[in-house]
Amino acid sequence: MALTNWKEADSAKAKEIWTEYCRQHDLSSRTGQTAGIDPYSGRLWFGESIRDIVSQRDAEGFNSPLFFERIGSEAYFHNLTRSRSSRTTTADYK
Repeated sequence: MALTNWKEADSAKAKEIWTEYCRQHDLSSRTGQTAGIDPYSGRLWFGESIRDIVSQRDAEGFNSPLFFERIGSEAYFHNLTRSRSSRTTTADYK
């Protein structure tokens, strides 16, 4: 799948997967870590960074785009002039 084919429905599905996962698991020990969600397989990866998660995904033979969440934060990325919501995908990263 080309990265340019990411759709809002992909983000919605990833958020749905993430919301359900959060309901079923205590993530307090993972605060500050990054979660990568594959909206097609439902697979989740956890790591210290996007790069870490992409490496894990690649090592497992997956290649679909991922949706990222920063655990314990409403926004994944901040800088001085703007805030990007958790709608960060591998398309934003590459």
